[in-house]
Amino acid sequence: MKLRIAIQKSGRLHDDSIKLLKECGIDINNGVNKLKTEASNFPLEVFFLRDDDIPQYVEDGVADLGIVGENVVLEKNRPVRTVEKLGFGKCRLSLAVSKSVEYNGVKDMDKLRIATSYPVILEKFLQEHGLTADIHEISGSVEIAPGIGLADAICDLVSSGSTLFMNGLKEVEVILKSEAVLISNGSLTPEQEAILRKLQFRIQAVKKAKNNKYILLNAPNDKLKEIISLLPGMKSPTVLPLAEEGWSSVHSVLDENDFWDIIESLKDAGAQGILVVPIEKMII
Repeated sequence: MKLRIAIQKSGRLHDDSIKLLKECGIDINNGVNKLKTEASNFPLEVFFLRDDDIPQYVEDGVADLGIVGENVVLEKNRPVRTVEKLGFGKCRLSLAVSKSVEYNGVKDMDKLRIATSYPVILEKFLQEHGLTADIHEISGSVEIAPGIGLADAICDLVSSGSTLFMNGLKEVEVILKSEAVLISNGSLTPEQEAILRKLQFRIQAVKKAKNNKYILLNAPNDKLKEIISLLPGMKSPTVLPLAEEGWSSVHSVLDENDFWDIIESLKDAGAQGILVVPIEKMII
């Protein structure tokens, strides 16, 4: 019994998907121009497809799982199950208008001509705000539509915003924040669900490791209580005596989002010799 997973055949999402599977300890030979491959050490077969096709392949049962952008899942509107957010491929689907246009709020979009490759998501957004618009569905180079007179505004994916800037546009509304997700067919057998749970367990261990840092520091014993209070850890910090009397070594785990603030507080509290080590896997 194997699971079949579809991933993007080229591009950033392809690279990140292969990297994730390899970080999960799954050995995949992703040769150039291959349409499919098999893992040598995990019951997984990998298909390389266009990202727009992945939700339909998963719905139809050609693939059991897929890794694809959340924006694609919502746009294709297929009855698939979102199993796990993966933390990479982050972007946003936004509305943008010419820099010269004065923008006062979403109501300004009413009755405009809007060019987009995401008409389903855009139409839902407009309906939720009681607006109507003339939606022009185009594929590729959406950002040039206002400049050639095709549209008054665009709805497109934004990462850094540099493409909008180069085309004389400004981002005015974020419709959707998207990232890569793992999707599945809704009719997996119990045996397939068991393999999926094993895959999820590995993915979650990799994700937790990326979001945390292992920290080691030296603390004077008279400051130990204060320093420990700053370190939540997974349960509680590990404290070991140093050879030098009056000092202890403290080991803990910090969330990436809180890292720098806590490091500064630790230094102020008297911690010395602070070492920070990346975590490869994190099992809780």
